[in-house]
Amino acid sequence: MAAPAAVVAAKAVLATAADKRTRTVVLSVAAALLVPFILIMTVILCTLSGAADHNTSAVNTAFHGGYLSSKVPVQYRMYIEKMQDSFLNLDQAIAEINDMAEDETLDADQVKSVFYSLFFGADQPRMGMEEYRKFADCFVTYEEREDEEGDSYTVAVPVHDLQTVYFNLNSVFGISAAMETQVNANRIYTLVKYGQALPGGNGMLPGEAMGDGSFAALMAEATKYIGWPYVWGGSSPATSFDCSGYICWVYTKSGVYHLPRTTAQGIFDLCAVIPKEEAKPGDLIFFTGTYASASPVSHVGIYVGGNQMLHCGSPIGYANIDSAYWSGHFYAMGRLPGGGAYESDL
Repeated sequence: MAAPAAVVAAKAVLATAADKRTRTVVLSVAAALLVPFILIMTVILCTLSGAADHNTSAVNTAFHGGYLSSKVPVQYRMYIEKMQDSFLNLDQAIAEINDMAEDETLDADQVKSVFYSLFFGADQPRMGMEEYRKFADCFVTYEEREDEEGDSYTVAVPVHDLQTVYFNLNSVFGISAAMETQVNANRIYTLVKYGQALPGGNGMLPGEAMGDGSFAALMAEATKYIGWPYVWGGSSPATSFDCSGYICWVYTKSGVYHLPRTTAQGIFDLCAVIPKEEAKPGDLIFFTGTYASASPVSHVGIYVGGNQMLHCGSPIGYANIDSAYWSGHFYAMGRLPGGGAYESDL
């Protein structure tokens, strides 16, 4: 790695400084040059180290308040306080939107996770309450409905496709979210929801049932691709994935179950159908009618417990299976042959 210009300049001048007074002056100048560089590098390293304790503390403190390690740099602490102030305004905007909701409310943690990934440590645009409301509005659509008397009213409906959300943010604010930003938003959301920074480690989500470690292996592979885009026909990291390509890849590569490439219907045909209330993390959940499919099953995801699934949507991420959309398209729960191994050693 090339030496920073400030370091090179300081070394060059020091080499020509013959007397003690000159060296003292030069060292003072060098310190003035290097200190800002060191501070900037400290903040950058803090920001990029997603698995570091201080970064997890930053997320938890921004979302939930509480103690922050004294090891966290002052400037980093200022970023957290700024984020907390923004969250208060976002909460107010989200509450106003949810007052207009009917079937499903807007997920505040998701809105704030995206906001955090976009603006933590960055130059945040000046935002009054109107701008915070516009930001939150990017996560919903508004529908006109009629009550029993025929009077119309407006309903806020959450947007489940995050690519649509990012498109809205770009249209309203001119924000272009890079893929790494989108992936970071999903990881922050997972940390806030489950208390674990996935991917990484062998931690398992609440409700896990694979006592032999299979679920940990499955999730270690599956969470690598959170935030990756949906690509029709995709079946590997080289192409990204569609829903069935994603399932076949992660079950096979994790060693949980060898699942040759097939369709969502093909995966369903390999499974034993089980009652929804008996589903365990690591089982599969199937949906119908999510697009014009020639077969009954059109979509598949991994059930992870707590009424959540991890699936290749747009992008890959978690979804609430009890939401109006997914419950309306639910087809069946399935368990692959040998699925009893999920519960071994319990």
